[in-house]
Amino acid sequence: MPDRPALQLDGVTKRFGGLAVSDNISFEVPSGARTALIGPNGAGKTTLFNLVSGVYKVDGGRILLDGEAIHQLPPRRRVRAGLSRSFQNIRLMPHLSVIENIMLGQLTLASGPRSLLAPLAWQRRSQWRLQAETSMRSAGIDVDPDASVNGLPYGVRKKIEVVRALMSRPRLLMLDEPAAGLNPRETAELSAFLKSVAWDGLTMLVVEHDMSFVHDLCEHTVVLNFGRLIYDGPTRSVQDDAEVRAAYLGNRRVASNGGERAA
Repeated sequence: MPDRPALQLDGVTKRFGGLAVSDNISFEVPSGARTALIGPNGAGKTTLFNLVSGVYKVDGGRILLDGEAIHQLPPRRRVRAGLSRSFQNIRLMPHLSVIENIMLGQLTLASGPRSLLAPLAWQRRSQWRLQAETSMRSAGIDVDPDASVNGLPYGVRKKIEVVRALMSRPRLLMLDEPAAGLNPRETAELSAFLKSVAWDGLTMLVVEHDMSFVHDLCEHTVVLNFGRLIYDGPTRSVQDDAEVRAAYLGNRRVASNGGERAA
């Protein structure tokens, strides 16, 4: 079914105590689209990511990936179903090298117990390593593949985590603040890399504070405020929506090119 959304949230609700941090949220992410998820601090963006990826269990509603319900699946089975994500706080393995961290993302491609350790063989000419090195260079990560990630600049480590998420060849890639800590040149390189990802059908859902990055990368935007959905529409029009402006932009004027930071 070509028009089936890649991701569908239907009345998704999550409560901590008596507080609904995700309050009956419903929206769709079209297949192949790049969609931003923004909102003020504390709006519930990362909570929603955690619900979709399986870190948290939903208290109500459904989450569907390519039309199949996944909200009751454990996280690993969601990854096997085609979902991959990065985290707001970097979660690399500090004792491993750059290429070893990237190759960890290939583990989900292993077909069985015998091949599970294949990406970790670290053979210098293995297909796993060559694929990881190609993705690393395409993302503009210009460091020694065998260097330890510990001590690398924050922006470089952020890009390594994004590439690691891509190595599982997901159908839905969820990125939690991928441009945080990047300088303008690195941000532009990351946006260009994400737009050039080669395999067909890759869908992106991106939480990001940098609105220049959002306008450059994402055609569609969803806005949350206090755990509620307040906007679901084109990125080019988000700054014109009265409820969005009241939620976190106040009376500030936002440049049409998205130059002001928000969300």
